[in-house]
Parts: sequence; structure tokens; C-alpha cells
Amino acid sequence: MALLDVENLSIDFGVDGRKLPAVSELSFSIGKGEILALVGESGCGKSVTCLSLARLLPSPPAIINGKILFHDGNSRDPLEVLKLKPRELRKLRGGKIAYVFQEPSVSLNPVFRIGNQIEEAIRLHRPELRDTESEVIKLLKQVGIPAPETRINSYPHEMSGGMQQRVMIAMALASSPDLLIADEPTTALDVTIQSQILELLKELRDNTGMTIIIVTHNLGIVSEMADNVIVMYAGHSVESSSVKNVISSPIHPYTKALLSAVPEIGKSVENLCSIRGNVPTPSEFPRGCRFFGRCDLCDALSHEEKSLCETDVPVWREERPGHFCRCHHAGKSLEKGTLS
Repeated sequence: MALLDVENLSIDFGVDGRKLPAVSELSFSIGKGEILALVGESGCGKSVTCLSLARLLPSPPAIINGKILFHDGNSRDPLEVLKLKPRELRKLRGGKIAYVFQEPSVSLNPVFRIGNQIEEAIRLHRPELRDTESEVIKLLKQVGIPAPETRINSYPHEMSGGMQQRVMIAMALASSPDLLIADEPTTALDVTIQSQILELLKELRDNTGMTIIIVTHNLGIVSEMADNVIVMYAGHSVESSSVKNVISSPIHPYTKALLSAVPEIGKSVENLCSIRGNVPTPSEFPRGCRFFGRCDLCDALSHEEKSLCETDVPVWREERPGHFCRCHHAGKSLEKGTLS
């Protein structure tokens, strides 16, 4: 059963009298207990999408259209997030949907002890709970912080980056959310701690049945912990399917380029691949396919085929059972510089 349905989501920002598209025509569904990964380079619209799910984008300048339907299980009809009143929205934020961001040192208040900060979340969303200190200790144990009875009195600066991120996860869990959104939660951490945090998130999903959306540009993280994946580029979803399908049989040229850019043990430096250019800003999005200008497949096409990429926006369609893609030439591939 779906927990969240996003239908034709578009996010624009009003700047100097113009509407700049940050996300366009994004649709997806995520089931209960599922881990969904949003993948893409910086500037592809991943974080903006996640912030919109609980209406955390200030409006103006953000202009959000489409539908965000949250199935909380308490009513027959889903909650239409974009139509919720402020009081209903406060219950959703932090209560039903919780966030973990990539910089715990910025998210935590430096002048309050961590125990007090977690207690605040409990009091806000679970006011019926009397013994909040015991609950804080329980949460710190759950996320693997040693000596939690002592650590509740620590300040953020007295903890390592990995421990701070565990505190942020404990704070997110304080309200027993149905959906946890982790926006690049391991970016600021070293490789060993990254692995520990990812394993913790998987354990929490397995033990609580919580749904997780994880934002990342690291395809290694995706293959390790996600069930399904959406590849985003310049505000568009360009490919979506199970992780197995996307990793083993990618269709879109951008997905293939991302995978080819992943370093492999034993691969020589001369063979390391990169994607030329940069993700365009919303004011510079191409008229047709937004990957136009960086796409190696497009460069190998005939003039007529290439002009289609330049002028027409590709349709989001199912190329294989359960495997969606946005590309005019999804059936073609480039092998050693030759079309096949």
C-alpha cells in the first residue's frame, strides 16, 4: 500500500518577474516500509523536491503545483499536503514526516544540551508522554550512542560528526514518523562512519517498518540500501525503477554516464570517466531534452534525430515493465563510440 503519492509535481521560483522551473512534472509513489533513493548531481532538484513534501519551501518565492497525497492510515481519504491548514501542517511536519539533513552541526542548536533538544521534539508531538528523559535515553540507545544516560547532558560540540548525526536521527525518531527523509545524511562524514549511519537507517526500517527517502549522488549508497530509485536531472525525473533494474540495465544516457563515472578498484586513472559540462541553472534549461548538450548519445545521432532532442521535451513513459524513462532515443545505446 502506498504511503505517499506525488502527482505531476512542479516547483517554480519567482525571480525578477520570471518563473524559473526547479522541478517539472515529477510523479512517483512510495510504499510503506520502502526505501526510495533520489539520485543526481547537485542542482538536479532532489532537495527541493524533498522540502516540498512537507511544504517547507517558503512561498513566495516558491510556487508549487500538482498533488502530494499522504496516506496516514487514520482516515479513508489521503491528506492533500498542498491544501492543509497551518495547524494540520504542524502535525504532519516532524510528526508524520521527519527530516535528517546533511550537516548535523548546523541543524543542532549549539547552546542546548542534546537531551533537551530531543525532549522538545517529544513534547511537541507526543505530549501524553510523561517520562521524557527515559524516552530520550531509549532513543539514544536505539541509534547506537554509548552511555546515553551521560550523553543526554552533552552539548553538540562535545560529540563527533557521526555522533551528531545519530542524535539528529534520534530526534527525527522522537515522534515515531511514518516517513523519514534523509537528505545526503552521510556527506560530511568519513567513509567508515558513513557505512555505520547507512546500516543504522536500514536497521530502523527493518525494525519499525518506517518508510525512507534518501537523497544522494552516490550510486554505491543506492545499490547498498535502496529498494527503488529515481534518477533526476535538471528538475526532471529521467529514469525510475527498482535498484536492480537501474544499476544492471540502465536506459537513460544520464544514468549510464553516472554509472560509468563511478571509480572501480583496478581501473586505471586514464580510464576514469566524467560527464562533461555542468548541470544548467533553471534559467538556462534547454528547450527540449534537458540533458541536451552533455549527452554523448545525442552527439552520435543524425541531424534530424538530434534536432528532436534540442526542440522537444521527451515524454515520461514505461520502456520496460516497471522501468520508466524520459528519452527520445531510449532504445539506442552507444558502444565504443558507435550507435547500436
